[in-house]
Amino acid sequence: MSKNVIIIGGGIIGLSSAYYLQKEGHQVTVIDQSNMDRGASYVNAGYLSPSHIIPLSAPGVMKKGLKWMFNSSSPLYIKPRLDLDFLKWTWAFNKSCNASHVQKSIPIIKDIAVMSQELYDDIHKTENFSSHYEKKGLLMLCQTEHMLEEEIKLANIAKENGLDVVELNNDEIKALEPNVEINVLGATYFKCDWHSTPSEFMETMKAYLKNNGVVFYTNEIVADLEIKNKTIKTIKTNKQTLKADEFVLAAGSWTSMLSKKIGLKLLLQAGKGYRINSSQHTNITIPAILAEAKTAVTPMHGFTRFAGTMEIAGINNHIRKERVEAISDAVTRYYPDVVLSSEEKSEATYGLRPLSPDGLPYIGKSSKCDNLTIATGHAMMGWSMGPATGKLVSEIISDKKTSLNTGALSPDRSF
Repeated sequence: MSKNVIIIGGGIIGLSSAYYLQKEGHQVTVIDQSNMDRGASYVNAGYLSPSHIIPLSAPGVMKKGLKWMFNSSSPLYIKPRLDLDFLKWTWAFNKSCNASHVQKSIPIIKDIAVMSQELYDDIHKTENFSSHYEKKGLLMLCQTEHMLEEEIKLANIAKENGLDVVELNNDEIKALEPNVEINVLGATYFKCDWHSTPSEFMETMKAYLKNNGVVFYTNEIVADLEIKNKTIKTIKTNKQTLKADEFVLAAGSWTSMLSKKIGLKLLLQAGKGYRINSSQHTNITIPAILAEAKTAVTPMHGFTRFAGTMEIAGINNHIRKERVEAISDAVTRYYPDVVLSSEEKSEATYGLRPLSPDGLPYIGKSSKCDNLTIATGHAMMGWSMGPATGKLVSEIISDKKTSLNTGALSPDRSF
């Protein structure tokens, strides 16, 4: 049965949901508060990464966060503030930072990421998308023995979960990247990972959806929801009032503001990540993460992207220059021949990633509302989990059995 569906949020999660919903024959409208040309879906590292199987809420992370709390250039910066939502999220996050939770989360994260990778490939082949993506793997580059030992431990866990990963010495790294100097002790190499140029895919997908009947309203802010008997009747934007049979809330870091209107206090914080693009001929051909610096390196279509840091400081537009410099300094430490220019650093920008306390996304319906599906909280994995999330959203709204068990992803779960 065809339904009229409104999706609030036009990032990778919203567009992926729109794609699969229109494939099921539904009438789809996407509303976004921006012009849909910026934000986390456009500035991320472009990884399609089953390798990232460890949730953000892992043992020791909170301890590091407290240690780095007053260092605004640290890889993880948590700005202390007296805000009730932040304090509740922090308490829940700290409770999730344990080995038992990690063990339970690994197969869930892996299954969504693997499914998403396969769907991403399928979309390109089915729709003849020409946007850039490659299957070159991901290097975890380590400069210290301690970090190399930690990455080898993670690689072994990944192997146990069926992922293709190997350990590399310097000669083997050089064989993979012969034209760039890399200053490291060793690495692990996730052969299972792919990478892409996010803006190309987003523009291609938007064009496809418009050509297939999806309606877009940009620069529109959803201000209110009219709810009766646990059902959303209409939504009001700053420009109009709209009706639909079903609604999808995929507004990223802003999702919890609207979920409160149905009585759902979704624990969610914005995690700011920065990116610097360089058009220099870096000679980097394989994506890498600079392990100690928590910085991502991605050779994209026509440029190299350097991205990283996790800044939990609420929703704001402030770019901290010290964090941009930290990314730039890390790049040169690992790649001595790559020095980012002042102009490249001045053009750095950011995206806000929605963080749940337990590192798992929220995907599904809440008992608070019968015709609203939540899809957010993917942290650094939004790009990697986009198509799979969209498929699950479509299956939920189409009353089909979901491809994956979404029980652990419920928006109503307790912490």
